[in-house]
Amino acid sequence: MKKLVILTGAGISAESGINTFRDAGGLWEGHDIMEVASPLGWTNNATLVLDFYNKRRAQLPTVKPNRGHEILAELEAYFDVHIITQNVDNLHERAGSTKVTHLHGELSKVRSTINQDYILDWENDLNLGDFDLDGNQMRPHIIWFGEEVPMIETAVEIVETADILIIIGTSLQVYPAAGLMNYVDKNVLVYYIDPKPATIYDLPNELKILPLTAAAGMKIVKEELLKLAYETPK
Repeated sequence: MKKLVILTGAGISAESGINTFRDAGGLWEGHDIMEVASPLGWTNNATLVLDFYNKRRAQLPTVKPNRGHEILAELEAYFDVHIITQNVDNLHERAGSTKVTHLHGELSKVRSTINQDYILDWENDLNLGDFDLDGNQMRPHIIWFGEEVPMIETAVEIVETADILIIIGTSLQVYPAAGLMNYVDKNVLVYYIDPKPATIYDLPNELKILPLTAAAGMKIVKEELLKLAYETPK
């Protein structure tokens, strides 16, 4: 099978009812981003940070994968599909995708403030006093601004071996994730789906820009890819 790599941002989850940062005037659900997504914000007011992510975690069961998520899962029948997402929700997994790399962490998990490898699945509220086995406070398993992105090297390896690259719902402004497209081979076809597509500078690849929502754009891309799948031996 050809290797299909997808880079997704907040835009793919917007149709499911999850707000995007760039459409909220620089605020993340009413909060300055540095208050709830930075080590300094955690140090200054851990209670606020926990409350923010507890509310977002509680929202997850109330939203569903949209058609964009579902089409990506369906393509696994024809391609070796790898999703690299900036999103912290679990909508890709719930849609049925099986190879998902989360660059910025996962809302449904928590980790130790001291041992970043101590990670637990977590469905309910996380509170002050929830400790790891050594008595250290647990925190949301989210990569905050200013923190290293542990999965970026894995993501680079995935992109480097892509046969087709699809970029969905991202402003291409948040690094290091935005730089991943530069690791794709110059002969790889690149699709870019976003209602407000950013300018992709100096990308030598054949580029197809679809100024559409994830669901509408992926419907078109799926039709094109299936023709390729049937024309090309698996």
